[in-house]
Amino acid sequence: MIIYDIQTLGGLVGSSCLTIGNFDGVHVGHQQLITKVRQRARLMNLDSIAITFDPHPLRVLLDKKSPPFITLISQKLELIDALGVDYTLCMPFTRELASLEPEQFVYEYLVRMLKMKELIIGYDYAFGKGRKGNFSLLKKLGDKYGFSVDQFPPVMVDGAIVSSTRIRDLVEDGRVWDVRPLLGRFYRVEGKVISGKKRGGALLGFPTANILLKDELFPGTGVYAVWVEIENRIKPAVANIGYNPTFGNDYLSVEIHIFDFSQDIYDQTVRVHFVQRLRSEIRFSGIAELKSQIEKDCELGRKILSLPESMLA
Repeated sequence: MIIYDIQTLGGLVGSSCLTIGNFDGVHVGHQQLITKVRQRARLMNLDSIAITFDPHPLRVLLDKKSPPFITLISQKLELIDALGVDYTLCMPFTRELASLEPEQFVYEYLVRMLKMKELIIGYDYAFGKGRKGNFSLLKKLGDKYGFSVDQFPPVMVDGAIVSSTRIRDLVEDGRVWDVRPLLGRFYRVEGKVISGKKRGGALLGFPTANILLKDELFPGTGVYAVWVEIENRIKPAVANIGYNPTFGNDYLSVEIHIFDFSQDIYDQTVRVHFVQRLRSEIRFSGIAELKSQIEKDCELGRKILSLPESMLA
């Protein structure tokens, strides 16, 4: 259950086991941490809670000079809630909250309101004024207020720590295939289908849907094999992210060509799951060369999406 008010949640819970973090991307490290909270809570007959914030603390403290986030808040809450904790609490983040001393935040919010008996944090998590709320201080506060503290170790994939920064760099570099083992899913974006230049079907013979993205982070320019989610249906497709240099566009566009699909989906919200990059963006000599390359892109995209490892989980 997703809750947006801590006082409301305080009236619902008994004693609790909880974790707290920003959880951008809800990657496999976050997933394992939150799963441990759920398991520990069940073992100890406690309510399990995952706490996150909106807006992201960096957006408040750095005056919007933060990097693009992997997941918008709606997707992040959906992903956390799907991990099976009893409650996902989304707390409003303000400068006033950031200025609290760690002990004040722990006692007033976690101990008094949420009746915390066990706290599990990530290996690098710290909070409160000056980020003084680290594992060492939390252990002392646990002795004082009667809760235990555990620190979850980093999760490694391919010999390196899974982190939101690592994922963000891979996505921006277009290396979407390498992102899946870190996220436990393909990277996805979401947006509404809008009217485009109508060149895809009429001029090239490949009708496309133009997507107005809601997300902040999207893969580097190029052509990708993707799965498109429309009204809970999954369709294979290729996507182009770029400036359409052959036509001299000066703005970034996202277009998808869905295989064997002719339905009108204007104004519908779709999700695009990026499987593998096919090529970089290229300026072609003309329509004929571009059309020939799109045919090759579609053929390769179909082959990739027919492989078992390309299937959506």
